[in-house]
Amino acid sequence: MEKWVVTAKKADFQAIGEKFHIDPVIARLIRNRDVTDESKIREYLTGTIEDLPSPWLMKDMRKAVDILKEKISAQAKIRIIGDYDIDGVTSTYVLLKGLTRIGGKVDTYIPDRVADGYGIHEHLINRAEEDGIDTIVTCDNGIAAAAEIDMARKKNMTVIVTDHHEIPYREINGTRQVLLPPANAILNPKQSDCDYPEKGLCGAVVAFKLIIALYEEYGISRKELEDYYELAAIATVGDVMDLQGENRILVKEGLRRLKDTENIGLRELIRANGLEDMKITSYHVGFVLGPCINASGRLDTAARSLALLNAKDREKAARLAGDLTALNQSRKALTEKGKEEAIQMVETTSLGQDRVLVIFLPDCHESIAGIIAGRIREKYHRPSIVLTRGETGIKGSGRSIEGYSMFEELVKCADLMTQFGGHPMAAGLSMEEKNVEEFRRRLNENCTLTEEDLRPKVIIDVPMPVSYITRELIEQISLLEPFGKGNTKPVFAQKGLRVLESRVFGKNRNVAKVKLMDPSGTVMDGVYFGEAEEFVRFIDGKDSISVTYYPEINIFRGRESIQIVIQNYC
Repeated sequence: MEKWVVTAKKADFQAIGEKFHIDPVIARLIRNRDVTDESKIREYLTGTIEDLPSPWLMKDMRKAVDILKEKISAQAKIRIIGDYDIDGVTSTYVLLKGLTRIGGKVDTYIPDRVADGYGIHEHLINRAEEDGIDTIVTCDNGIAAAAEIDMARKKNMTVIVTDHHEIPYREINGTRQVLLPPANAILNPKQSDCDYPEKGLCGAVVAFKLIIALYEEYGISRKELEDYYELAAIATVGDVMDLQGENRILVKEGLRRLKDTENIGLRELIRANGLEDMKITSYHVGFVLGPCINASGRLDTAARSLALLNAKDREKAARLAGDLTALNQSRKALTEKGKEEAIQMVETTSLGQDRVLVIFLPDCHESIAGIIAGRIREKYHRPSIVLTRGETGIKGSGRSIEGYSMFEELVKCADLMTQFGGHPMAAGLSMEEKNVEEFRRRLNENCTLTEEDLRPKVIIDVPMPVSYITRELIEQISLLEPFGKGNTKPVFAQKGLRVLESRVFGKNRNVAKVKLMDPSGTVMDGVYFGEAEEFVRFIDGKDSISVTYYPEINIFRGRESIQIVIQNYC
């Protein structure tokens, strides 16, 4: 049963509204996102790329730039080693484009998800040595690869790490000891002694910061940085970073540019998904374009997505975009099959009693384990880890809920895994099959989540009667975009709504249209997406209902009208 909670953060909303010429409701929404002082509110409403911190604030930036200047001057061979997901592919492209522009002798390698696994491994170091590589630059990986980087250094290679993942550590007598790799330079804002103010950047943005610093060093016009913002936006949304501060500005600027992108590959991907005539939002990146870029690394090779970004020929780009879109459709089908299998296990076995769900799907493609884990987390509101049988042992991916740091909890079970890493809300891991049940047992034994923690919460921003909605208010709400993690789409609520009419339509009978009347007599159209017939059965015969909603302008056959999109009901 959902628990509806109204956010009750205090401020003088009237005064904020008057100062910034916004409705007090908008002021309340901004306060609910923990944007408080005047400078931060101004940045939230009108911030631009000119407000972003200098890349030189990042620890080791000077060191990394000096190393690369020396290597480029000597025409030393540089290899970028990335990752096979959307953040890894875009950060690889960012570094390749930037280092090539300043004259670097650069190639790339994106590990194969199955054959290589995540990040740098010994065989990649050996291959780099065989290929005469002088310098390795990592992106979206490397912070946890101490042994491999040590191996590279002993082979007289220079290593620069650009990463954003949590800094590895071990507990010794209750004291946390940081475990940094022996790289020549490490760019990761999560280092405790790094002065860069924004800690929640994705890997591609960390890489982009390096390119900004290098362009400044080489006197390259800031105009040439324009092409990178859309990539920063794609990676930030695709890697589910918090859309706050710098991230929000980057995504806002990048999305604005994306529709008219000069990148031929992105242009064809937009076309392949029928978005060429639409305003591209964070939703389209997160649920349409991003999954296509990710699909190649999941089911084929991420090199295909990198080739799309690098494409100079429209015909080739169109072919690659079509292939990636088709791969994503296959991924969707596999995901649905795996999700249903996972649900069956939770519903019919003792797994259903666990507070942390560890689900072993031996035949599941390892690349979609994380997506399935996310779907299971959404359904049961519990931390969920999906394990599958890979070529070299058990592979797994987890997704968490607020209040449960998956990375921190995995640290407590480090002895059961051969490799792991991640964030509070997501993690990846490897282990021997014999440890699966002990892993499940120990995670649940250590778990301190209460029944209340496991109860899904619907956070309401503003209890607001539908009679208050105007076109001007809806336009002001759009100032809060882009929406996503850390800057969620506002949630409004009203109780005591009478249902005047209802009907179900749509090819899959998944849309319900209703006409509602609030206590003041205001009539409002509403739409519900999902289990529409279940929704209509619930409201049938009810004197009144309560709903959470989002207001929008509905355009139908050229006519505009205000409606609410119903999200929850009771």
